[in-house]
Amino acid sequence: MLVDDAEIAVLNKDYLNREGPTNVISFPMRDDSDSQAPVWKPAEDMQKLLGDVVISLDTTQREAGEMGISTQERFMELLVHGILHLFGYDHENDDEQAAQMEARSREVLGMISGG
Repeated sequence: MLVDDAEIAVLNKDYLNREGPTNVISFPMRDDSDSQAPVWKPAEDMQKLLGDVVISLDTTQREAGEMGISTQERFMELLVHGILHLFGYDHENDDEQAAQMEARSREVLGMISGG
């Protein structure tokens, strides 16, 4: 879902108890609480509905400008980031998973861009 900063700020407060807008929020539809580490199995996982990804276009545009990249490039980064959260990656509470998430993100973005 694509929203503005005002709408994502409401979602951020209601679901994550955080103030203000953010760039992306993921809402997983499966429970991976029993797994030790995320395992990406595209052949299996793509057959299932993983959840929802909500991206603020306002924040996407602002961050793209700050980073000196196109809005499209930043949007793709956020979309991949959000999808990786649906696969169970957690960069906020686990440094090892944060590194895995960053590596996987670069890998997926490279596949998308053809590089």
